[in-house]
Amino acid sequence: MEIFDIFAVVVEQQSLNKASQLLNLSQPALSRKIMRLEEELGVSLFTRKGKRLELTRAGHICYEHALELKRLEHKLEQSLAAYKSNNPPAAMTVGASLTTLQSTLPDLIALYTREHPNTDIKAVTGKTHEIVPLVKEKKVDIGLVASRIEHPGLTCLPLFDDHLCLIVPIEHPLAGKANPGVGELDGLPMILFSRGTWYRILMDELFHRHAIHPDVKMEIDSFEAIIRLLSICQAATLLPESYLRHPLIEYNGLKVVRMPALEGTTRTTSLLYVEEADRQPAIRRFIDLAEAYYRDKRKSPRL
Repeated sequence: MEIFDIFAVVVEQQSLNKASQLLNLSQPALSRKIMRLEEELGVSLFTRKGKRLELTRAGHICYEHALELKRLEHKLEQSLAAYKSNNPPAAMTVGASLTTLQSTLPDLIALYTREHPNTDIKAVTGKTHEIVPLVKEKKVDIGLVASRIEHPGLTCLPLFDDHLCLIVPIEHPLAGKANPGVGELDGLPMILFSRGTWYRILMDELFHRHAIHPDVKMEIDSFEAIIRLLSICQAATLLPESYLRHPLIEYNGLKVVRMPALEGTTRTTSLLYVEEADRQPAIRRFIDLAEAYYRDKRKSPRL
């Protein structure tokens, strides 16, 4: 395994001990590899806070480089597989709601193409009520939406339940509070996801139920843009748990604050397909992989 692959595992595990177990390396051997990389680059990649490793600014730059190398390596493997294969590549079109496009679809496509690199996958985005007819009319092969759908002629496969989380800048007054009440959101400057999505509907239902009136500074249809703007605007937000990645939160100077009232704001992410699509091998493989992936995640505690 290349040194940048090893480095990426350490970043994602935030622990040399956990990373060494995954990589099947002794912890001293793994420490030597990281030290050798730091010596070659002439920078410190980590700082240690207790038992946890945190990336330095140089470490963040190297982590982005490591992810880009993975992407390029995967692209090369796909190109070579296509060149070697005498069979035409399988094709699949996935229709995804905007929230699932950003939080769920990338993981599924990465897993699928790792095993089946010669599959041509296209994605179409839209709101849930737009994706449902696309699946039924066979304009897309699979729909991925943040909802349970009961519709004649469609099979709905629930994948996982998700709830909203409160995200604030690390210097925000709520960052140091343990289990704040939902009333803390009243009058709070917030950047929220655009109206019309299931997650925004969940938020609005929550606000209405508790007579909460946040000070909504912006409404944006991009999780990434919201994350990047929070510290700049000193605002809070509510985002689905499935979108949160520790390096992303840490890099942007943010903190996830546990608010018990939010744990009831659940929404089920599901796959939609028609019976005929289920008979196509590539689509059946995608469905089976997604079902197995989230079944295993439910069995394993979240890191």
